[in-house]
This record gives sequence, C-alpha cells and structure tokens, in this order.
Amino acid sequence: MGLRERISDAVKEAMKAKAAARVSTLRMVNAALKDADIARRGEGGAEMSDADIVAVLSKMVKQRQESLRAYEDGGRADLAEKERAEIAVIEEFLPRQLSSAEVDAAIGAAIAAVGASSIKDMGKVMGELKARYTGQMDFGAVGAMVKGKLG
Repeated sequence: MGLRERISDAVKEAMKAKAAARVSTLRMVNAALKDADIARRGEGGAEMSDADIVAVLSKMVKQRQESLRAYEDGGRADLAEKERAEIAVIEEFLPRQLSSAEVDAAIGAAIAAVGASSIKDMGKVMGELKARYTGQMDFGAVGAMVKGKLG
C-alpha cells in the first residue's frame, strides 16, 4: 500500500473514531498533497511518488516546528500544543528518523560514494544524502556535520 492510500485510510479511521483534531490534520495533509499534484501537473510532471510525498510531509513538519517555537516564545501554550499534535500525526507517515550513529555512517558512505575530498564537494555529498535519506534526517544539522568532515 502506497503512502497516499495509507493517509486516506487513516482519514477514514479517524472519522469513524470521531477524532476531530486528527481528521482535521489529515485533511490538511491531503490538501497539501493535492496542491503539490496541481503544481506538478502545471509543470508537466508525472504523478507524485512516495518520495515526493515524504518531501511534502517533511516540509509540513518543519513549518509546524517553526510555528511551535514562535508560539512557545510568545507564551501561547494552547497553540503550541495544537502544533505538537499536528506534528505527531504527520510524523506517523514519515520514515523513522536515523540515530546520530546512523547519520554519521550515512555521511561517511555518501562521502565515499561521490569521492568527496574537500569542502567544494559538499553539494555532491548533500545531494547523495537527500536522494537516499529524504525524511529520515534533519539536513540543516547534517550540513554542518558534512562541512566538519570535509573541511
């Protein structure tokens, strides 16, 4: 079963369970996927793969994490809790996050795979990591780690 089907099934289950907050979040996910589909069609692109869907979901989580920080800084605990709940629902459909040891090993493998030897090769290494591990690691933090290994 593909990721899109899993999300649709989750919407149906949440509706049957009368979990309003979960239904709302899952419908928001479906709307974001539809928007991405429309944008791809406008560019003449093919239907979204599971990897494309993971990228959309990762972006949604990142947006909510930024909002969460803003709400916490502003003292809005109620809105921060809503963001946390949405993040939890969206993350159910993302691949498992790699541990720090697994991230370190993945960086080493990517450096070896592209034959990187200096900081000039950082883009190649990051491209390799994004191709293999989209949704499984925080690329903002990984960039600094790659820079440390190459620099």
